[in-house]
Amino acid sequence: MAQRKFDLQPLFVEPLFKTNIGDIITPEQIEWLKGLKMVRNRTNFITEDLYIFEKIEMASVKTAIQEMLDIYAKEVLGVSHKLYVTQSWVLMNEPGIGMHGHTHSNSVISGSLYFTDMPKPNPKMVFNKHRTYQQLELTPEREKTNIYNTTVNVVEPQKGDLILFSSSLQHYVEPNMSNQKRYSIAFNTFIKGKLGDYRDVSELNL
Repeated sequence: MAQRKFDLQPLFVEPLFKTNIGDIITPEQIEWLKGLKMVRNRTNFITEDLYIFEKIEMASVKTAIQEMLDIYAKEVLGVSHKLYVTQSWVLMNEPGIGMHGHTHSNSVISGSLYFTDMPKPNPKMVFNKHRTYQQLELTPEREKTNIYNTTVNVVEPQKGDLILFSSSLQHYVEPNMSNQKRYSIAFNTFIKGKLGDYRDVSELNL
């Protein structure tokens, strides 16, 4: 049988935005963040305060993140709407602990900021293509994995990295196999502006 040519075209792509803003994070801010009161969050720990960007100590970090959200809205989403941070918190994973798979409700874009040194080995952040139970699993052969068939993608964050991604993406953190604590800031966002259309009776002003 003759070999026939074929084309593959990506229909939809999930963006992951990454930049480094470590230069604006001061030693005093790192010390302040690590000193925040934490409570149990399933397996890991989360700050009792879930609006840390509203504190004066975080003003410069919040400003830098807002600049990146403005870029994301304009250059990645291609919209004139404004993204703004809603809740924000610190997470801490002790040795041997990771974080369960989850998505972020009532949020458009979520973010992670790695404000201090990462443990070695560095636990990775794993994104899963599937958001629900899969009755039929078709796992591609390792050597044939590509952007069309992969079910997971892995990010290895470094100190100062800021990562932005769709809040609907399922993700988890690998277990911390070092003897150091793993810290990160996480936050959610929402939008300001008009959605929909007046004549279509779908208008919503936020």
